[in-house]
Amino acid sequence: MLVPLALRLVPPALPTPGEAAPAWRKLSLQGWGRLGRAPCQAARPERLRDLRAVVLADVGRNLVPHGAGRSYGDAALNGGGAAVLTTRLDRMLGFDATTGVLVAEPGVSFADIIRTFLPRGWLPPTPPGTAFATLGGAVAHDVHGKNQHLAGCFGHHVEWLDLMLADGSTRRLSPSEDAAAFHATLGGLGLTGVVTALALRLLPVPSNALLVRRQRIAGLDAFLEAFGAARQASWAVGWIDALAGGAALGRGILEVAEPAPQHLPPPPEAQRNLPFDAPGCLLNRFSVRAFNAAYWRRVPAAGDAQPMHYGRFLFPLDGIGQWNRLYGRRGFHQFQCVLPEAEAPRGLRLLLEAVGQAGAASFLAVLKWMGRDGAGLLSFARPGFTLALDIPARAGAGALLRRLERLTLDHGGRVYLAKDSTLSPAGMAAMYPRLAEFQAIRARLDPGGRFSSDMSRRLGLG
Repeated sequence: MLVPLALRLVPPALPTPGEAAPAWRKLSLQGWGRLGRAPCQAARPERLRDLRAVVLADVGRNLVPHGAGRSYGDAALNGGGAAVLTTRLDRMLGFDATTGVLVAEPGVSFADIIRTFLPRGWLPPTPPGTAFATLGGAVAHDVHGKNQHLAGCFGHHVEWLDLMLADGSTRRLSPSEDAAAFHATLGGLGLTGVVTALALRLLPVPSNALLVRRQRIAGLDAFLEAFGAARQASWAVGWIDALAGGAALGRGILEVAEPAPQHLPPPPEAQRNLPFDAPGCLLNRFSVRAFNAAYWRRVPAAGDAQPMHYGRFLFPLDGIGQWNRLYGRRGFHQFQCVLPEAEAPRGLRLLLEAVGQAGAASFLAVLKWMGRDGAGLLSFARPGFTLALDIPARAGAGALLRRLERLTLDHGGRVYLAKDSTLSPAGMAAMYPRLAEFQAIRARLDPGGRFSSDMSRRLGLG
C-alpha cells in the first residue's frame, strides 16, 4: 500500500484562485557544457499553486522547465524567454515498500533517492551518469544508465506522471491513460508541459555495493566482443582511449558489475570542488594522451575485481564539484550517438578516427551497449552501441562535430539530445523518425506554443 513518507513533508497545496505568482528575476542560465549563457526571466515555485501561477503568467514569450542544469547543451535554456526552475518541487510524496513504487515531485534528484532508499535496499532503476539529475530531467530525456541493455530506460519504470499543461490544468498520463501524450512526454524535452509528480518503480538490491570486475581491452574489435560476452551482466560500461590509433584504436577498460551481498561504508558526500577554470592549454592532445595511457595501465593486465559502493561505480565524476571547469572558460561539447549493432564496428572506428585526426582532447569517452528502444517518441536509446565523447570548444570543433553527425547518419544512428549542442534540423528529422508524430501530439497539448526552448527552435521542433 502506498503510504506517505515519514521523512516528508506536506503534500503539495492545491491552487488557490487569485494566488500571486512567485517573484520573477533575471537570470543567465547555461548548460553543463558551459558553451554560452541564455538570459531569461526565471521563477522558482515551491508548491503546485505557485507552479500554476508561473505557467499562467504573462512573462516571456514562452517557457521551459529547468531542473538541475545537467543537460550539456541548450535543451533547458530559453534565451529571451522564461524558465521555471523546478528544484524546490522536491517532495517525496509516498512509497510502497511491497512494490517499490515511489511517488515524487520533479525536483527530487537521483542523489536524494539513493540517500534515502539505498540503506533500505532500493535503487533508482536506471541511474544516468550523474546523481544530481532530477526526475523531471529524467522524464524529459528518458535517461538511461549502465544497465540499459537489461533494464531499458527511465520511462520503462514510470507507472504514471502528472503533467501541467499551458492552461494550468493537470492531466494524469500513463500507458493506459492518454498513452500518446505519455510517450510524447517521455523524452519530450519538457515541450509538452511541466511534470508535477510521477510514480517510479525502484529496483530492489541486496546491499549498497557491487562487485566490479575490470579488464583491459586491446582495441575496438576486442571491445565489441567483450560486450557480447557481458550481455547478461547487470551493469556494464567501457572507457575508451579516444586518442589511441593504429592497432590500439578503441583500446580501453571494460567494467562489469553484479550486486554484492555485503554492505560497504558509504563514501563521504563532500565534494572536492574545482576552484577555477582550467587554462585552455591544459587539455591538449599531449596531456590527454599521457593521461589516457596512464589510466589504461592502472588496471592490471590480468584484470581485477573489487567491491564498490553504487555511488562510486555509477557516478565517478560526482566527487569532483564543477568538473566541467576542466575545459576552461570556453567550455566543451559532449557528443553522444548510438549506432545499430550491425553498423557499429565500422561506424565506431570512423568516429574514433575522426576524433584522433582532429586531435580533440577527449579524456572522457564512454562506450555502452544498449538492448532495447526507449519509451518515448523522441527517446535516444535503441539497440546497438553508444559512444560519448567530450570535444573542447576550440577552433575546429564545429567542423569535427558536423563530421561526427554525418558519420552517425551514414551508419543509421542518432544523437543524444540531452548532450547535444550542434545537431542540424535535417539531422534531427533523419535520426528521429517519429518526430512528426511528436509534433502533432505537442500541438494538441500546447496549441499556443507556450513551451519552447533554444534547442526546440534550433532543431525546428515547433
